Parts: sequence; structure tokens; C-alpha cells
Amino acid sequence: MSTPSIRLAEEADLPTINDIYNFYVRTCTCTYQLEPETIEDRIAWFRDHQPETYPVIVAEVDGQVVGWGSLSRFRPRAAYSPTVEGSIYIHHDFHRRGLGRLLLGDLIERARHAGFHSMIGGASADQTASIALQESFGFRHVARLSEVGYKFGKRLDVVYLQLMLQRECQGAEDH
Repeated sequence: MSTPSIRLAEEADLPTINDIYNFYVRTCTCTYQLEPETIEDRIAWFRDHQPETYPVIVAEVDGQVVGWGSLSRFRPRAAYSPTVEGSIYIHHDFHRRGLGRLLLGDLIERARHAGFHSMIGGASADQTASIALQESFGFRHVARLSEVGYKFGKRLDVVYLQLMLQRECQGAEDH
């Protein structure tokens, strides 16, 4: 595999982004979505993501999009605006090649640059690789919601992790 590169996604990438995501809708608990995402919904989602604050990025290998990530609004209420949620999906043929690490590192830097105070990552509790990746960047477990999901005939727990991106000044010695 040649060296992967990360760039902002373009509308032309949306069919591939959607294909990567819909594979997991059909096969995995890394998303609790039950029906495949339509391309029309993906386009609307993309147009709602501004590159400066809520970017969508892609990982490319040899000119092929093999993974993507995004920063999204954590919750719609205005008081949540300092917090962002990150998502990453890697093409199933490209796991265990460091692409998730590249995408998450890039998203963290973009979130810091945009001035967000904290970043949330959620994962189904059975997605141990996703949880371990987030922990490796310093995300801390902040919540576990028991049996809130149901997919493939199983009740599923969700784990939320948080990374503090910006620290408040604690006193004059911090300036």
C-alpha cells in the first residue's frame, strides 16, 4: 500500500463515502442505522457540513477513497456549540493499516483549529477497535448506556468517550 493522504471531501466523493458507510449499515454494529443511506440524504448531509467547522475528510490510497471521517454538531441546542462529535469509517478491505489513526488525528487537529472545546466519540460497546483507537488519542470514557440499541437480534450498549481539546486558563501562571 502506498502512503495514504488526507484531504477535504468533495461532492464527487459522496457515492464512495456512501458505499463505505452502507456496507456497515448492512453488516455491522458500528452504526445503528438499519436502512442504507440514500445518496440524496448523503448529499444533504454533506451540504450541511462546512469545511471550516464541520469538515468531511477522506483518506486516499493510489487515488482511491478508502475511508472518511467527519466532525458534526454534537447536539442541536446552542449551548452545546463548543462540542463536536467525530465519526470515522474505513473501507472493509483496508482495515488495520493505520487509516483510522490518520483520520482521527486529522479530525482532532481540525477541531482544535476551529476552536472547539471538546470532542465526543460514540461507539457500540462491542466495537473494541474503535474504542481502543479513541483511547490511544486520550479520549476518556464518560458514559455507557445499556441496551439502547437493537440490531441483528442483539441488544447493544453504547459507550461515549470525550477528549478535551481546549483547556480554560486556571490562573495568571497559565498565561
